[in-house]
Order: sequence, then C-alpha cells, then structure tokens
Amino acid sequence: MPTISFSHKDLEKMVGRKLPIDKLEKSLEFCKAEIDKVEGDDITISVGDTNQPYLWSVEGVARLLRGVLGIEKGIAKLNIKKADKKIFVDKSVEKIRSYLSAFIARGKKVDDYLLKQMIQLQEKVCEGYGRRRQKVSIGIYSYKKIKFPLYYKAVDPESIEFVPLDFKREMTQAEILETHPKGKEYAWILKDCKKFPIFVDDTGEVLSFPPIINSQKTGKVEIGEEDLLVETTGTDLNAVNLATNIFAYALADRGFTIEALEINYGKNKITTPKMFNEKIKIKTADVDKLLGLKLNDKQITDLLKKARFDFNKGIISVPEYRQDILHWVDVVEDIGIMYDYEKIESSPLTSFTVGNTSEMQRFIDALRELCTGLGYQEVFSTLLTNKEILYNKMNVADLGTIEIKNVMSENYSVLRTWIVPTLMEVLSTNKHIEYPQKIFEQGIVVSRKKEDVIQHEKLALVSAHADANFTEARQVLEAIFKAIGVTGVFENHSHDSFIPGRVAKVLVNGKEVAFVGEMHPKVLSDFGIDVPVVGFELDVDELFRLRK
Repeated sequence: MPTISFSHKDLEKMVGRKLPIDKLEKSLEFCKAEIDKVEGDDITISVGDTNQPYLWSVEGVARLLRGVLGIEKGIAKLNIKKADKKIFVDKSVEKIRSYLSAFIARGKKVDDYLLKQMIQLQEKVCEGYGRRRQKVSIGIYSYKKIKFPLYYKAVDPESIEFVPLDFKREMTQAEILETHPKGKEYAWILKDCKKFPIFVDDTGEVLSFPPIINSQKTGKVEIGEEDLLVETTGTDLNAVNLATNIFAYALADRGFTIEALEINYGKNKITTPKMFNEKIKIKTADVDKLLGLKLNDKQITDLLKKARFDFNKGIISVPEYRQDILHWVDVVEDIGIMYDYEKIESSPLTSFTVGNTSEMQRFIDALRELCTGLGYQEVFSTLLTNKEILYNKMNVADLGTIEIKNVMSENYSVLRTWIVPTLMEVLSTNKHIEYPQKIFEQGIVVSRKKEDVIQHEKLALVSAHADANFTEARQVLEAIFKAIGVTGVFENHSHDSFIPGRVAKVLVNGKEVAFVGEMHPKVLSDFGIDVPVVGFELDVDELFRLRK
C-alpha cells in the first residue's frame, strides 16, 4: 500500500478549500486513502488503490478532491505546447529497454518542498508501478544544461564515462553497476544485457544511464531551477506514456507550462505526452443492475464528473493519467464511490442458507497445503496475460486462446491457457533473488475448442536451481499422488517447452492428468534464466474426478 507525505497547507492550496483533519479524513475515502500520521503541518496517508498511480502524489489527490468537492468537474485539461524539439531512439535499445517518452516543463521556480514532492512521485511510480524500475523509470533534468536534439541508444558498457549523481569522478557504466549504490541496487535489471542504454544530448554530454542513475551535471535539479526536462524509459509503451502523463499533469497543476517533444524511432514518430483518448460505453441499466440504484442520466453524469470523467450520450471519456479502466464495471465502481457506498441501503435477506466449503475446494486446498509442505511458495497471478509469454517464450503453438477484444495493454491481452508460463515469468523477474526458487500456483485456465470455451482448474509447480532435474519434479508429483491416494503412470512424451527425453505425461487410471519435465534451454534463454528449471502442470478437475 503506497504511502505519501505532504504539507496540509499545500494540499488545501491545491484543492482551493480549507480541509480540517476530520473533513480531510472523510474526503480521502473517495481516493481510497486514509490518514496514517499527522505531525503539525505534515500529513502521511496510505493509498489503498495500487491501480491508480496518479494518486501517489499530493497533486493527484488534490485533483480528484477538487472533483469530489465540486470545485472542478469533468476531465482535467492538460494544455500542451509544441516545443519543436526531437529525441532520437536508436534501434540498438529495441531488445534492451525499447521505449522513451519525454516533455519539457517551464516557468515555475523549484523550491525545496516542490523538489521533494517531485522526487517522492518519481520514486513511488518507479518502485511500485514501474516494478522497481524494470518496467518504468523516470529521470528529471535541468533543461538549461541540455542541448537538443537528444539521443537514446545502447553502447558497450566500457565505452562511455561520466560522473554519476552524487559522485565526483567519472565512471564507466560497468563500473557504476559494480560500485555505485544505485548501480548495485538495480544491476539485476540489466544482468543479461551485453550493451547498456545511455541518454545523451547533441554535444555527447550524458544525461543518464537508464534505469540506473542520472549524471551529476545535467541530472541534478537545483533549487531555483525554472525549466525541467522529464524523461521516462521502459519496456512497455503504454506504461511509459502513462507515467509521463502522470508527471506532466502533476507539474501542470503546480503551474508549469508543458511542452511536447517528438520521439523519433526512425520509421515511427510519436509526440509525447501522448494522449490516449480512451472511450468506453456504459448503459444506465448496467449502473442500476450493479449498484442496485435507480439513477437517471443527469445523476450518473454528475457522479462521473466528480470522479473527473467526461460523459456524453453513453460514452465516457477517461482521463489521460488513468489506464486502469478495462471494463465498464470499473467505471461503475467509481460511480458507486462518488455516490458514497455508506448511503446505499442494505438489501434484506431473501433466503436463509448454511454456508459450507465445496468438496472440490477442499480438494484444491489440500493440494495447496501439500505443495507448501513440500517446500514450495505459493504465488498469485492474474488470469490475463499475453501470447508472448504463453507461446513464443515457451516455444509452443497456440493452445486455443481467448483474446480480449478491446485490449488496453498488450501485457494483458489474452486469458491464460496454462500456468507454467506465468511461473516462468515470475522466475524471470526475480533473478536477483538467491536460488533455489521453488514456487507453485493453483488457478483457472481457459481455452477454446472450436466454438466451446472450456475452463479448468490447474496446478503448476516449478523449481529453479543449479541441480534441478527431472527426478526432482517427478518425486514431488509422486508425493502428491501418494498423499491423495492415487497412482501415476509416467510415459514418454513430446512437449517443445521441455528437453526431449526429459519430459513425460502422467496417467491415472488411463487418463492423462499432468505433464512433467525439465525446461528446454531455448525457453530458459527466452526468459533470461541462467539455471535449470523443472516443473509440472496438473489437471485438478480430472484428478478430482478420477479420485472420486
């Protein structure tokens, strides 16, 4: 749960209204936030929504509260000027850290408090939403020290030297990863890269080594600065653009003028901050059905405008600093929040039943306890994923994927058809953690068979360490079978995700219930994993039926 600190007086100034602590406490409920600590004028709050990183700043909270309190209505407009300046992104970063977004902010003097607020937002977005800088990282620079155009490229780790932030001597990128505190903390992000990203200006002056550290010369913002360059790099284009928009809105709320930059990828050119112009349809009947309220169009419009949406003839316009609206249900949730859930009357009981856990759920819980008892840690991931993880990296063909029609992010564009790829992705993002790593997950998978959509309960398990082998995975599976009273027969099998000769299908009473094997070197390479990985995936539905 992200926490942010700010001045009470500053929040009141940005909202445009006095907010005594008791009223502030109630108002923060509309932001899914609560007060943690009050020390004089300093307030610390916890924000309960991790899907809306714009709220991880006093500027974002104030923007929403202006809507909640009726001071402003509808989408907050971001006035953007064209700077007529360019940043060139070289193809060399394509498989390292592909995307960059940036803008110029002018005309507001930076004082000590504002600098701390900018750094707080930068750190919260990079560490939380940016997955510890791997997915997104943000750099802030002194504009007056930079000569356009700028260049983002990948170079040999020993080829460039510059003075990193808070140091006094020049260092190569390789040396920064070995000796600089930030370099050692985030070196894992570039562990498998032969070349490293670098961001330079037209004179060759280094601005930063993304996502590790800024340069001391251009990347240290001083008190009294009036013009800034803000840059975001990352591995997901939507995420990079969203982080840039969040920062642009925050600085615009502070009085800065925002100037857009052209990002030149060669054949493709985009202007950032980039407006998503996201629209979503909603029906009054859907709102009534979900909330149990009888709201007319005017009431719905007023509530949406309080939440800082625009609404016209059933079409909702989503703010450019939000990418969490995946379905009309997400919008109805905001309508309910603005209506105030405490004002919604409880419905009377219409039936009286005794609750109990289903036999299937007890069976699933028993399997989970067995895996935990065997030394494996349970993980929980989303049902949504992407084909790159499910098939390309796993070296297999499509298993009958259900795709999202109006996809908001390529990372979450399909329903998973099996769980092992998700566990491989978890291993891939935790290479900085010591081995052995032993994890499992139980959950639903969904696939298409001609016109039918089939849902299954599955359980998958992987083990990653230097001595991992087929026998280890087979023994775990046999231990589970023994505990639940069934006998598995292991037969030779062909599966392109696993090493030939080290993979088997598993039968119980003549029915296939699982496959088990040692991961193929190509799969390990695609996920950037340097140690052997073994595992299995078990059809819980089939096993439950056979056991009965």
